[in-house]
Amino acid sequence: MRVEPIVWDQALIEKYNHSGPRYTSYPTALEFNEAFGYPDFVRAAGQYPQRNLSLYVHIPFCHKLCYYCGCNKVITRHQHKADQYLDYLEREIAAQAPLFANRTVTQLHWGGGTPTYLDEAQTRRLMAMLRQHFHFAEEGEISIEVDPREIALSMLDVLRELGFNRISLGVQDFNKQVQAAVNREQDNDFIRAMLERARELGFRSTNLDLIYGLPHQNRDSFHHTLEEVLKTDPARLSIFNYAHLPSRFAAQHKLKEADMPAPREKLAMLQDTIAFLTGQGYQFIGMDHFAKPDDELAVAQRNGTLHRNFQGYTTQGDCDLLGLGVSSISMMGDAYSQNQKDLKAYYAQVETLGHAQWKGCSLNRDDLIRREVIKRLICDFSLDFTAVEQAHDLVFVQYFADDLKLLQTFVDDGLVRLTDTGLTVVGTGQLLIRNICMCFDVYLRNAARAQQFSRVI
Repeated sequence: MRVEPIVWDQALIEKYNHSGPRYTSYPTALEFNEAFGYPDFVRAAGQYPQRNLSLYVHIPFCHKLCYYCGCNKVITRHQHKADQYLDYLEREIAAQAPLFANRTVTQLHWGGGTPTYLDEAQTRRLMAMLRQHFHFAEEGEISIEVDPREIALSMLDVLRELGFNRISLGVQDFNKQVQAAVNREQDNDFIRAMLERARELGFRSTNLDLIYGLPHQNRDSFHHTLEEVLKTDPARLSIFNYAHLPSRFAAQHKLKEADMPAPREKLAMLQDTIAFLTGQGYQFIGMDHFAKPDDELAVAQRNGTLHRNFQGYTTQGDCDLLGLGVSSISMMGDAYSQNQKDLKAYYAQVETLGHAQWKGCSLNRDDLIRREVIKRLICDFSLDFTAVEQAHDLVFVQYFADDLKLLQTFVDDGLVRLTDTGLTVVGTGQLLIRNICMCFDVYLRNAARAQQFSRVI
């Protein structure tokens, strides 16, 4: 399953480049509420006991503040704070694991913050906790986000020994002026050495994160970064659009808007990125992501089995997702649940209740139908009406009559090809897939909601 090549239409991109969700979930986290409590979580955990389990562990600590970052993090140089965190995390794991005693973990991801903030002893301790309380598949996917500024090369050997087989490096930009402006100066040669060592150790896949739209970037400078990046031969690339939201993320006030690329230059950076990477053989997965054609993500997309959840695109969407640690989100049964977001509140609740569940939402029938529609659109760039009708016992054009009216403008602009049996997102529409998904989002019918999201490009 694959669509036509991407076509860049500047006028249409500018027409539709307004705010919208990234659809790592539907409904989005804006619909989470505290009426959803721990008993609801427990019920959701028991809803599909035959499903495999994906684990996400959030490590909130960072040694230094990156000014662009909007993640939930704690900046500290005091390593013992990670020991305290692991104490509470161990209690949460021990409390939650019995709910999944008969499940097999086929996927594990450590995110942050900076998971490699943990030293070797702390890293071994956390992995031992997880393996003690959960049953892991022999050939599971085990991945970790790596900050190349705060890790010894030998730590890759430790990670590989512990079972990690995928790493994701936060590079952002190889340009030193950009690195200084965002307070993330790093050794580019060390990044190359890390990736080479990862290959030697047999890591199955490496992903590099880059950001466009940062201070002092332009089309030429970012193209140079892309050229340098491809010399390391990564299996996947995530090219994120920097969202400047200083009202939500205080550290972003340290970035000077005058130094940032103008909107047209920023779009030119994206246009060049897509042309260059696809010209070098990478498959455009969607939104920010590219993968080599033989990578599991690319294969899954061509087979129509790609999924999307809070970790982004994934090949294991048939799993329940259990989030552990401060602020982490679970996708459990027909529900979403989030842990306490503030570290002190997380500690206090684990101390008193043993778990950190804070808020969430249960999905009704309409939510489940629309979630599947949006997921298939964002993963496949196409939709089979018959498959939706058979799965949910409905007549598509009747059930989605209002949505199809909203979609008509995309049809008129040649971004969507609509037939009696389905639709295909074509040309420039692939770059505007978030906007197309928004046509099926009943929660966004209240236009005020859109102001709480970043621009789609």
